[in-house]
Amino acid sequence: MLTPRKIEILKAIVEEFIATAEPVGSKTLLEKYNMPYSSATIRNEMQELEEMELLEKTHTSSGRIPSTQGYRYYVEHLMVQRKDDRLELALREVFSDREMRVEEVIKRSCDILSQMTQLTAVVLGPEGSDQTLEHINLFPIDEHSAVAVFITSHGHTENRLFKFSEEVSVEELQKCCGILNERLSGTPLLRVIEKLRLIEPILAQQVKRYESVFQAFFNAFLKFANDNFYFSGTNNMLNLPEFADITKLRQLMGMLENSALWRNLGKNQGDLNLIRSEHSKLVWMDDVAVITNTFTINEGESGQLMVVGPSRMEYDRVVALMDFMSEAIEKIYGKGGRHD
Repeated sequence: MLTPRKIEILKAIVEEFIATAEPVGSKTLLEKYNMPYSSATIRNEMQELEEMELLEKTHTSSGRIPSTQGYRYYVEHLMVQRKDDRLELALREVFSDREMRVEEVIKRSCDILSQMTQLTAVVLGPEGSDQTLEHINLFPIDEHSAVAVFITSHGHTENRLFKFSEEVSVEELQKCCGILNERLSGTPLLRVIEKLRLIEPILAQQVKRYESVFQAFFNAFLKFANDNFYFSGTNNMLNLPEFADITKLRQLMGMLENSALWRNLGKNQGDLNLIRSEHSKLVWMDDVAVITNTFTINEGESGQLMVVGPSRMEYDRVVALMDFMSEAIEKIYGKGGRHD
């Protein structure tokens, strides 16, 4: 249990470090925050907060910085959300377009979120974990291209144009379509890619130019499956001192492009801690913090907003922005709202 004095000192150190990225010493707390304590008292309190693993001492300074536990305590107990009227206005303009599909709204929301936070935003649209692939139609355009139409159990329809590396006849295309429907109908969307690999030997036995069709169809479905994963604002990381290390920056960029990693991260119930919002969670990867916020739309499908940045990000502002965004998405596309 922290005393009011320890809370005051911890809160000031977290907020000062977020603003400056510099270790915070007793002199700064006395002069900038006008704390009514002696320098010795502040140093003693900082030492005790360090022993409680809420602060850390750097090797290059006598000042302290927040630890992972310190950030978590701040976010869960001390932070007051800070609204951003600019973001709310920008989002209202996006959501006012009643003709826009949910995927496009989510994508544009991702761009706005990254612009407003100057961090990287990741949005995972509804993954359809409870949806199945009901039917596939393949419509030939010419000998080198066709359109695939995917229909899900929720009535969702997606069209994908794909091209063949060699000429494929209408008969071969129809035979492929029949085999795919026979083997894939009723398959959960999350398992279609896995089952496609098992179907390849069957196509090889029955279709002469199966390789060209299979690879084109495989790529088309992969694009369909990943089409609800967006990230925006990766260049924002270049301006942050935490990512001046090129190796670390490359590792983070590689992670950002891995949709499976982010889905697993969002589902992980291990050490994720709840933030202010009922659906918001905070996770840590070294010096990187990821805030997630879940939204639910029609048919009970859920997606996630994520903001990725340094551990010293402005939590009070970022969490408020994400809460507003998820609530707006749910209001329009959730139960009783608009359906696409």
